Amino acid sequence: MTYPIFLACLPGFESTLTDEARTLGFPDPLPVPGGVETTGDWPAIWRANLMLRVASRVLVRIGSFRAMHLAQLDKRARKFPWGETLRADIPIRVDVTCTRSRIYHQKAASERIIRAITETLGTPVTADAALRLMARIEDDLVTFSLDTSGEGLHKRGHKLATGKAPLRETMAAAFLMQMGFDGSQPVIDPMCGSGTFVIEAAEIAMHLTPGRARDFGFEQLASFDAKAWEKLRAQTPHNAQQQFFGFDRDQGAIRNATDNAARAGVSEATAFTCQPLSALTRPDTAPGLILVNPPYGARIGNPKLLYGLYASLGTVLKERFSGWRVGLVTSEKKLAHVTGLPFTSGPILPHGGLKVQFHQTPPL
Repeated sequence: MTYPIFLACLPGFESTLTDEARTLGFPDPLPVPGGVETTGDWPAIWRANLMLRVASRVLVRIGSFRAMHLAQLDKRARKFPWGETLRADIPIRVDVTCTRSRIYHQKAASERIIRAITETLGTPVTADAALRLMARIEDDLVTFSLDTSGEGLHKRGHKLATGKAPLRETMAAAFLMQMGFDGSQPVIDPMCGSGTFVIEAAEIAMHLTPGRARDFGFEQLASFDAKAWEKLRAQTPHNAQQQFFGFDRDQGAIRNATDNAARAGVSEATAFTCQPLSALTRPDTAPGLILVNPPYGARIGNPKLLYGLYASLGTVLKERFSGWRVGLVTSEKKLAHVTGLPFTSGPILPHGGLKVQFHQTPPL
């Protein structure tokens, strides 16, 4: 059976996720605000969770019906085939929203749906359950969706140690894709923190799926087939050259990045070194990509003190990295300008309560 699938992502990444979904063979991916619509069966839903780097969640629509009043909602919810997807022994959380509908009382609607599930199937409903069912009542149409991911997909399962303001893996992957990274180019991060850009690049080069080391919500569903899933999840890493380099002046950050890379299984392709920006030198590789998420005022410290840092970054890159392309994340466009690098700026994106932009250059 084929279901409508919604691949959620951070606002601003819809077209990047559309390209990724198309490359991975998902049918007719359509960008819409906040994500991408496509279709597929359960193995396709598992594959989306396992393989997509830019998606933050994978939601599946399991059915819908019209309901004009609470009694009708109650009756139709009791007839809904809950047992096709939910299990009687696995608790769920139910989130209900009502907009432009004759049923406008969210709490009353939620009570009817919960009672229908618990009384017909026996599934316990708790506020803290890992598995989430969403009911949207819009224009009198009741639509049920399941969050098949569980924890957000930026949680790859190996980054246990992070610095002050870590970049989400989903963001790092999107920025790498926007720069045309395909696994063959060297990547340097001169202020690598916990190593997100470097590790993500190495995983892509080694053909490692982002979800290989974690659990998902769909494993708790009636439709789950453990044998088929194990077969899908089996990895054969490709060998990759050691051409993914992270540098940071903080020894603790380098230790964290090295440990994270080891947990991710990419130690052979990565190297992390404790050194200041002034010591950055060109590696013995073809020109590649420099990606950097430096401190910015709203995030760490005072913006005025950062002008010198950004100016130094620009000078070092211009003098030593001819032919390389630079991608820079910052919340302050002025700071990007201070580097003196020929940046073009991407859309404004939400990041941990801030608004950031990704700026990239042609070859220097």
